[in-house]
Amino acid sequence: MARNELRPVIKLRSTAGTGYTYVTRKNRRNDPDRLVLRKFDPMVGRHVDFREER
Repeated sequence: MARNELRPVIKLRSTAGTGYTYVTRKNRRNDPDRLVLRKFDPMVGRHVDFREER
């Protein structure tokens, strides 16, 4: 399967300032702007917002 730029690999960095990141893929056609997901940050021990980093 060929990799294309429609579903690029992105990094999600914690807004809590811990430097913890998740790596995922996103569909650029459905989500053209930066992605924000609420995920668990083990450094803080709670759920925080993770923002897409380019």
